[in-house]
Amino acid sequence: MRGPAEHAMAATASAEEADKDKKRRRRQNRRSKQILAGMPAGVCGSMDSVCGQPTEWPENWKGGGGSGGVKGRLQKASDVGFSSLPAMHINGEGDAGAMTAGFLARGEICRSWPLPTSTSPSEAPVDGVAPRNTAKMYFSPYWSERAVEEAIEKGNAFKATFRVNAHNRLEAYCTIVGVPVDVLINGVAAQNRAIEGDIVAVMLDPVTSWTRLKGSNVPSNPTLAEDSNVVSEVREVVGNKCAGKEEVDASCCCQTYNNGLSRYQFNENVGTSEVAQGTTGNGHGSSDRKCINAVESLHAQTFEQGEAARALERIRAMINSYPSKRPTGRVLSIIRMSPRRGTIIGFLTCKKWLPEGEGYGNLVNGQVSKKNKNLVSLSDEDYIQLTPTDPKFPKMLVAVGSLPDAVRERLKNGDGTVDKELVAAQIDEWNEESLCPQARVLHILGRGGEIEPQIGAILFENAICAANFSPESLACLPDVTWKIPVKEFETRHDLRNICTFTIDPSSAIDLDDALSVEKKSDGIFRVGVHIADVSYFVLPDTALDTEAQIRSTSVYILQHKLPMLPPKLSEEVGSLIPGADRLAFSIIWDIDCFGNIRDRWIGRSIIQSCCKLSYDVAQDIIDGSFDEDQFSLLGSLGPQLHGQFKWNDVFESLRSLHEISKKLRDIRFKGGALWLETAKLVFLFDECGTPYDSFLNERKESCSLVEEFMLLANRSVAEVISRAFPDCALLRRHPEPNLRKLKEFEAFCSKHGFELDTSSSGQLHLSLSKIREKLKNDPVLFDILISYASRPMQSAAYFCTGDLRGRENDWAHYALSFPLYTHFTSPLRRYPDIIVHRTLSAILDAEDNYLKKKQSLLGAYKGEASGSEIATRCFTGLYFDKDAAESEEGSQILSAAALKFKVPGTEVLAEVAAYCNERKLASRHAEEAGEKVYLWALLKKKKVLVSEARVLGLGPRFLSVYIPKLAIERRIYYDEVEGLTVEWFETTCTLVLDILRNKPFQRRGSPGKFHGIEDVALVLNPSELVVPEMAKKAAEVGYDTASLTFSSLADNGEIYPTVFPLVLRHLSAVPVALHAIGGDDGPLDIRVRLYACSYFW
Repeated sequence: MRGPAEHAMAATASAEEADKDKKRRRRQNRRSKQILAGMPAGVCGSMDSVCGQPTEWPENWKGGGGSGGVKGRLQKASDVGFSSLPAMHINGEGDAGAMTAGFLARGEICRSWPLPTSTSPSEAPVDGVAPRNTAKMYFSPYWSERAVEEAIEKGNAFKATFRVNAHNRLEAYCTIVGVPVDVLINGVAAQNRAIEGDIVAVMLDPVTSWTRLKGSNVPSNPTLAEDSNVVSEVREVVGNKCAGKEEVDASCCCQTYNNGLSRYQFNENVGTSEVAQGTTGNGHGSSDRKCINAVESLHAQTFEQGEAARALERIRAMINSYPSKRPTGRVLSIIRMSPRRGTIIGFLTCKKWLPEGEGYGNLVNGQVSKKNKNLVSLSDEDYIQLTPTDPKFPKMLVAVGSLPDAVRERLKNGDGTVDKELVAAQIDEWNEESLCPQARVLHILGRGGEIEPQIGAILFENAICAANFSPESLACLPDVTWKIPVKEFETRHDLRNICTFTIDPSSAIDLDDALSVEKKSDGIFRVGVHIADVSYFVLPDTALDTEAQIRSTSVYILQHKLPMLPPKLSEEVGSLIPGADRLAFSIIWDIDCFGNIRDRWIGRSIIQSCCKLSYDVAQDIIDGSFDEDQFSLLGSLGPQLHGQFKWNDVFESLRSLHEISKKLRDIRFKGGALWLETAKLVFLFDECGTPYDSFLNERKESCSLVEEFMLLANRSVAEVISRAFPDCALLRRHPEPNLRKLKEFEAFCSKHGFELDTSSSGQLHLSLSKIREKLKNDPVLFDILISYASRPMQSAAYFCTGDLRGRENDWAHYALSFPLYTHFTSPLRRYPDIIVHRTLSAILDAEDNYLKKKQSLLGAYKGEASGSEIATRCFTGLYFDKDAAESEEGSQILSAAALKFKVPGTEVLAEVAAYCNERKLASRHAEEAGEKVYLWALLKKKKVLVSEARVLGLGPRFLSVYIPKLAIERRIYYDEVEGLTVEWFETTCTLVLDILRNKPFQRRGSPGKFHGIEDVALVLNPSELVVPEMAKKAAEVGYDTASLTFSSLADNGEIYPTVFPLVLRHLSAVPVALHAIGGDDGPLDIRVRLYACSYFW
């Protein structure tokens, strides 16, 4: 029993506790009243059901290893995204690190948070299965599927894609359809184990927890790679095979995944930039903002009904009332897991992971515990750390017992070289009791400093199949001795007597398009585009068709090619090889001398190409560099001619096609087309396949020639299939650009004296053409402007017309200014083209059957086109017979043909389109990542490369520069550099950098955060420099030049270092030094430093 003193102490403690509780309630009441007083009338009361406390608690909680939540079905085309990834603010939106530390320390997520708080992660014991402790809850359990569905229906939660800031993983953003501002998910607790690319259910925080929107620094580059993220689909159909074909369709941007050279750069500077004044990303609200994302762009349904619509309206009202604030929120559940969970690339740490509090803390902070610094013996029950190369992923734990046997033995034997090898892994589990996901290593790829392991990592990361084709697929191919069956000669149009040839890159062997032209009377030219009939060999529902659909597209990485179809088909029987009879789909137009199309015929054909021209050779012919006699003398060194035609026939045909293409191009741009293409970086390789130099390749007229006719063919086929099958045609659309970003670009141009009209794609192109002329003496600045113009652009994507029935205006292609567009001209390397070929086959079959039926009734049908005239066609001709198609007889014939050729229905086609979009994006990511690897290898070989650069953006923490020689953009961070003074003048956007001379350097933060000036600048003493003219004069007078002190920078040319103090403004020219970093000791990257000299160094 307790004595009186103990009772008194207990009573006192109880009274003190009660008093504290009263004070706490009074503070909460005062805060609530202040919040209500600050809110607009009629808004605050209804916001409780939208932000913060839900109207009902979810019935069930679902925890476990990240598999809880709503499970989604296969992604439809209507879910494919067009939103450009917003710029992310690190310091501009609150100290994420401090907030996260606070969350973990207090077990909270945010103010007014309705969920139970979790315990402090001061300890983290590990059981025998995984590093967890069931008594500790570091994350909130996921809501049940039913609870999430109800919350979304009532507008208490929203579905969104989870996107992580590559420069600060503690910041993530979600775009909610109908909300003009991206929602910030700040800190590991609020992110609740979501991974980049997850589809999540998000609940918004109360308005009092929303963060401030601030101006941001410059984002990034349109010409090399991505995410880090500002521009990317500058070339959609770029690659070793297709350079120059249909590139205008690629004048659209999207986000990409890359670990290095960035297009979208997330902005951390708390300064301003003339590149992007105001907000970045989706910014704060304005009435004219157009928020386009995956669901909003393609989904016919909107949230304009019911409780969800009212909730969105309240949120928009709140945003308009607080335009300087960005909504924040938290993840309730994972609706659909990102495929990237299964494609992790990283490095292992050959040290035992310690589960104690210090080990966990070090893991979160990205540091290694002192206890881990020495190699220790590892057992199967131990865990080691996996550090992903993609900074958007958290560090992970790997059980030693789950490693491949060879790796496990090397670790147990103390082999420290394991941590220099790239590994491929997947996330197996991430439960609420663990701060880190648990991963499993699948493959060891090789040393990170070598090219081939890096290429293997790129393929794995993008889920690109590099395996050989299956025996079942190969069994679907014809024999080596295959020849065109006699039956095909009876049913197809024989065009072998027309001079036909291909124009492709010199290295291309999968030739799927050819051109022809004949001159008719009265200035009429009959132009033909002939596409390999791949659908003849790839039949529906076969093993070959299944594998082609899975691969979806050929992937062209430098020095590597991963074909969609087996080489026996794509390079032999299906390729339009010169001198060989080939099956084709042909589109023939009658075009007058003004570029107007007078008539059109589409049908199956048999052709024979007489020669294969490269783009370079075709350009030489166009330029008149060769005549026919000189060309014949090239013999085996030049293109080989086959068949009955002479070089004079080829030369005349090519020149006629060139003139017609220019007319078509003029008409297209007068019709509103937009062109944003820039020079492409090209590498030169030695005999070992190692890059030794690079140059920027300007686009040739021969590329434009081919492109114009491919665009015309794709547009013609799009018109035919969408009219005949309005519910199940596979088309390609390009939505209008982000309006807010477009207006920011317009304001930027106006500030610098450039007039810009962004009212349409055509007006934008016309304005840029005038600016190009004005800047003809400063092409670098124009390239920069083109990069800025690319940033508002959205991604082009495939879609099923049935998904957007009734919204035909959304079918259009913005950059091409075409109301209808598809992909038809590259069936050897794109699966959507095969689908389009099957659809076109059904229409041709239905057309023949319909006209034959009419013939039996009227006796007027004369069959297919003859060699001298184009027969009138009801479905594929220049004029579509709508009455015939919609008649009972026509509808039945079209339906029967669709079944015969297995044209996919609306739902299936929508899923195929969505999958092809995802694979096309992955292919582009891989190609860009491959360019980065080879650029890294080039710079590694050169040691250091000095180049001129232009300043794109400035701030107190870093500057962003564009290097025109390599067409890339990089950042230079100068905050917390020992020995460097930084002065940032925000009002004038001026930066002054100088080397500290007299007074000692005062450290303002943690010593571990500081780095040396050599990380920011390559600083030379002037005595180390030798001007080239000085060396030349010394040699002339017989002076020993070997005694002069030369810089080792062999590629400097006429570039000299700048001097300190350095004053920089927007668009200032500044010399920089580039060198490769990473490889064996981390992710590949290219570091850029200022190139300077100083007597004080």
